[in-house]
Amino acid sequence: MKPFEEKKFNIGELKGISSKTIEEHLKLYSGYVKNANLVGEKLGEMYKDGMDKHQYEASEIVRRFSFEYNGMRNHEVYFDSLSGGATPLSDNSPLKKKIEETQGSFETWLSIFKMLAMTRGVGWAVMWYNKQEDRLLNTWVDEQHLGQLQGCTPILALDMWEHSFVADYQPSGKKQYIEDFFANLNWSKIEENFAKAK
Repeated sequence: MKPFEEKKFNIGELKGISSKTIEEHLKLYSGYVKNANLVGEKLGEMYKDGMDKHQYEASEIVRRFSFEYNGMRNHEVYFDSLSGGATPLSDNSPLKKKIEETQGSFETWLSIFKMLAMTRGVGWAVMWYNKQEDRLLNTWVDEQHLGQLQGCTPILALDMWEHSFVADYQPSGKKQYIEDFFANLNWSKIEENFAKAK
């Protein structure tokens, strides 16, 4: 399997989210890239040796791959959205029009998405684009991999694992972390994700 490459992000000073938290969080992302590659290497070795000898082991490793791979990709969407400085969502952008078409207003969508992000447990609040139906969907993803939507592209991903906010906000500051995430969001990156997904 061709190895995955770790991406670099241009994240400046953020409101509420410290550079130390970002630094440690990026190390975690790096681990997902490394582990996705290790799983790929291990599977390659098993294929060469004959899968009949490694049936059970290979099945368990493939399960692990979805966790590592989705962890890598979710973090790339998250960190990219915090790169390049905060920018608002353009009033006449196709994404804003699609959000309004889906939820009636941007403010309604934002309120729903923030409520979704308050889901108890660790995971991700994600806005997806479903190209087949030309539709935006919002879901909670448990951990990294339970709740990913088949055939949909994540265009906005908010990391709600405790490592993303507890050092700066404490467990009780989850709501403020969500507010600050949107204050720091570079909507031009989300618009790019939407344009690519279409």
